[in-house]
Amino acid sequence: MQKLQGKVAVITGGNSGIGFAIAQRFVSEGAYVFIMGRRQAQLDEALSVLGENAEAVQGDVTKPDDLARLFETVKTRKGRLDILVPNSGISEYAPLEAISAEHFDHIFGINVRATLFTVQAAVELMSEGGSIVMIGSIAGFIGTAGYGVYGASKAAVRSYSRTWTRELSGKGIRVNTLSPGPIDTPMFDDVSDEVRKTLTALIPLGRLGKPEEVAAAALFLASDESSYITGAELCIDGGMSQV
Repeated sequence: MQKLQGKVAVITGGNSGIGFAIAQRFVSEGAYVFIMGRRQAQLDEALSVLGENAEAVQGDVTKPDDLARLFETVKTRKGRLDILVPNSGISEYAPLEAISAEHFDHIFGINVRATLFTVQAAVELMSEGGSIVMIGSIAGFIGTAGYGVYGASKAAVRSYSRTWTRELSGKGIRVNTLSPGPIDTPMFDDVSDEVRKTLTALIPLGRLGKPEEVAAAALFLASDESSYITGAELCIDGGMSQV
């Protein structure tokens, strides 16, 4: 039996990378998936792969009106929400001396502020048995030179998960965090071979992760197989942060 049969899911940033891989896996396991992204062309391309059990809402998670339109669409079309993956996020390099107010506001605006208001809007449609799968990063608890603001934003995501685990337990909604290490997504397309080799040397399994491997973990946390797990963090990093 499919693990998400009949479930309704929302994945922001579901048109590429990790978000798209999660959307693919959820659809294959029987879920009806709504994806949100800023670029209509990418959304259309994603839907051509995802098929009839998915639909897209074009929008920007930093804009309250766009978020409201997303969840109004879910309410109108399906009447409820079972699974939320607030995946939209951004990573930009900036060492301490180069950090600007604009850099800080951009990272925190998407990774922290928008995540909060995405979850706030979603829980109105969720009931007992619902699952929120937050997307953190091992950068949230290890030091990565040049990524101080990004790391702080992902530490905030992990903190959200702890707080919301307490706040939403009365509604029967579970909140867990996936924290990937280096994953071979389009975000890595501009990374030099030298940087790739340096990162790979730090990973006990000796390679970058695949989006599909993060999606497999997301499926576990979204499904009833993890029904007694909440407030947890699962690192998908080939052992990089663990040894």
